[in-house]
Amino acid sequence: MNVQAYAAHEPGGKLETFEYELGSLKPDEVEIDVEYCGICHSDLHMLKNDWGFTRYPFVPGHEIIGKVTDIGNAVTHLELGQYVGLGWRARSCLVCDQCLSGHHNRCLKGQDVIVGRHGGYANKVRCQALWAFPLPKNINVKSAGPLFCGGITVFNPIIQNNIKSTDHVAVVGIGGLGHMAIKFLNSWGCEVTAMSTNPEKEREAQQFGADHFINTTGADALKPYSNRFDMVMVTANVDLNWDSYIKTLRPGGRLHIVGAASQVNAAVFPLISGEKSIGGSPIGGPADILKMLDFCNRHGIEPVIEELPISRVNEAIARLAAGKARYRIVLSSDFK
Repeated sequence: MNVQAYAAHEPGGKLETFEYELGSLKPDEVEIDVEYCGICHSDLHMLKNDWGFTRYPFVPGHEIIGKVTDIGNAVTHLELGQYVGLGWRARSCLVCDQCLSGHHNRCLKGQDVIVGRHGGYANKVRCQALWAFPLPKNINVKSAGPLFCGGITVFNPIIQNNIKSTDHVAVVGIGGLGHMAIKFLNSWGCEVTAMSTNPEKEREAQQFGADHFINTTGADALKPYSNRFDMVMVTANVDLNWDSYIKTLRPGGRLHIVGAASQVNAAVFPLISGEKSIGGSPIGGPADILKMLDFCNRHGIEPVIEELPISRVNEAIARLAAGKARYRIVLSSDFK
């Protein structure tokens, strides 16, 4: 079977029409006809080979929504024609200590949708059935794709850090990740503070559910907020003055990084004396993804998106790279 796709043939190259052949469907796999696919900053990093392991030709795309069109003979929980979502991970081994403890996303033998294989800027994609998640009936299929990477990336820290509805949480960066984090935390019941260097985002941050807004442009902008937050979630892809953010944590607070900053340089003594911690996380495991979908369905949460046909994929990528996306871009399939 031939797959129609858009692929780059060199680092940072233009995405061009591309076809490749799919082999036999594995017993534990499903095939998905792609209807929508979000664009994530990870797609840009992979496109440019920023992380050093991209294989070309490269088909990006890992925020996928589509219908199941073929099912392996070992799959019993999905049906033909069912809408599913697929995110960063495509396969896990199921038998390692991480999988057996529910952390399939941390499986060292796992496979990712766009690492060493072709992704969702295509009319079809395959994955292990475990990672194809049925959509709740009230979820908007057009906007759901970003939930499966960006959404779970900011939902996972809430679970991982045992955030309570009485906690005060700050979100650094009001972009594709940050706006979803604010929505989740607001519905979770937290007091939410948005932090950004762009004061023009204050009104939108409040519309997403932020109770407070801090313009972090000035060197001393965070000084009045010492010992304020139970968690500071960093969604921005930039290096920060990490010590100033650690000072805003209450004793026992957590600085949790999900944005792809290059490094963290921080003084150790404030961490020791305040029992504070620095951590990070990727996407969540299957159980947490299902929990996120149920939470979104219950509270009517969906990403704010711009929709473009996949035939305009290069325009869409340029818009994201220029920081103009508000707040996620979703490609709709228009393959002939």
